[in-house]
Amino acid sequence: MSLKIPTAGYIKNYSDKIKWLKELLNTSEAVVIGAGAGLSTSAGFTYSGERFRNYFSDFARKYGFSDMYSGGFYPYKTPEEFWAYWSRYIFINRYMDPPKPVYSALYDMIKNQNYFVITTNVDHCFQKAGFDKNRLFYTQGDYGLFQCSEPCCQETFDNEQSIRQMMGRQKDMRIPSELLPKCPKCGKPLTMNLRSDDRFVEDECWHVAAARYSDFIRTHTGRVLYLELGVGYNTPGIIKYPFWRMTAQNPRAAYACINRGEAVCPTEIEARSVCIDGDIGEVLTKIK
Repeated sequence: MSLKIPTAGYIKNYSDKIKWLKELLNTSEAVVIGAGAGLSTSAGFTYSGERFRNYFSDFARKYGFSDMYSGGFYPYKTPEEFWAYWSRYIFINRYMDPPKPVYSALYDMIKNQNYFVITTNVDHCFQKAGFDKNRLFYTQGDYGLFQCSEPCCQETFDNEQSIRQMMGRQKDMRIPSELLPKCPKCGKPLTMNLRSDDRFVEDECWHVAAARYSDFIRTHTGRVLYLELGVGYNTPGIIKYPFWRMTAQNPRAAYACINRGEAVCPTEIEARSVCIDGDIGEVLTKIK
């Protein structure tokens, strides 16, 4: 099957969009996946409602916030309270599997393709679903890593054992003081390896992944599908805008976007794009 380049207005209804995206997946020489928070939301990693109440009802009663994001910014009076909250947050959003098999469905669909993934998600769901870690670039960090709060070094530290200890020994929304994480290099407090300011640590593994992604983009200039999943406008310069630009620059490339309420593309690439407004998991099921 040869890859046809659609004309503007070719894909109008939902069924045609599904068929066209399936054809693009089957005929592209390379697939670049760009994933944002909407993908994990589709997989059931929601941060309010029932899931928040199941895991944080005690924090909600004491501190008055009603979702996990708000809890992450709450000005806790002590580091013991701070880490009681964050250890629980990291445990359920990094070390527990998502409620729905959306990542596994995506992997089953893409595993035999020549693919690479760039994501702003920090929940490690791609690797847990079976994706090759050498084809992943986590640009914004990883809930599973600590870094020095200074930072005194450009290193990160695996936190699973520490997080599990905090989870197991916290009481009354506090952890024992001896469990407070400290930098093994300088003794200052450790923090999460999440990009929030200029202190974010880009360690050696981060730079290796960045180089692999750049090499993949540089060496694949033919029939490339840029598949954007659940990317919003918080950091559009990381995935969305580059995907639009690379599609525009390569007349053999195509762009696909699956996102609830934000599935759009510029008119310049509309003739080679398919945008599906809907739940990612449901769309993947229909494609399969």
